[in-house]
Amino acid sequence: MLKVEALTKSFDGFMAVSGVRLQVEKGEVVAVIGPNGAGKTTLFHLITGQLAPDAGSIRFREKEIAGMAPHKICRLGIARSYQVVNIFSRLSVFENVQVAILARQGKTFHLFRPASTLAVEETRRILDSVGLGDKADRVCGMLSHGDQKVLEIAIALGSRPALLILDEPTAGMSPEETAQTLALMKRLVAEFGLTILFCEHDMPMVFSIADRIMVMQQGRTLVEDTPEAVRNNPRVQEAYLGGSAPC
Repeated sequence: MLKVEALTKSFDGFMAVSGVRLQVEKGEVVAVIGPNGAGKTTLFHLITGQLAPDAGSIRFREKEIAGMAPHKICRLGIARSYQVVNIFSRLSVFENVQVAILARQGKTFHLFRPASTLAVEETRRILDSVGLGDKADRVCGMLSHGDQKVLEIAIALGSRPALLILDEPTAGMSPEETAQTLALMKRLVAEFGLTILFCEHDMPMVFSIADRIMVMQQGRTLVEDTPEAVRNNPRVQEAYLGGSAPC
């Protein structure tokens, strides 16, 4: 579904991403891990169009998307959540997801068809699927941090993606919220048929859900393999974990 080859991006001479390679098959859950500053978020920016690469290839469903505008990449079937929650804090939970659906449909508000009557059934279905159905009328700014992160996933689902990219989906969550998000990710793959690419610092969470793991170090792909192979790889243990196993 996604193939990244020789991807490179620098900022004022600093090589943030250097020759990165990554492959994601349909239906997989693939994790990208690495220490802070390894280039994980920059890689996600490149894949989703927030940044244009200096060199390399990004192919999604056999189509080259490197340097393409973010809204065009979204329409092709890639949606993303961010490290810092990105929601409309003054709108309700329902309205946040509804707006995403209307954007996908190319519909806008106008005098003769109030927005409140549009996409109601699909919005409620998405909220129920992520466990926010009972909070549909709440103002988003009043939600807990964990619920705001889940809402961002719901907003992403409004674009009906084939590939969902999650940037540290459990950052700042309690252990209970982390467990709930892990269960949600598994459900999205099973029920929605989604493919998921994510980065995360919670290693037990990574190794409990990922089909494959790509490890980054100093902007490069150090290794891309199964969780067990990554766990036992001496280069990973030395470069990323100071000589100890991932979990």
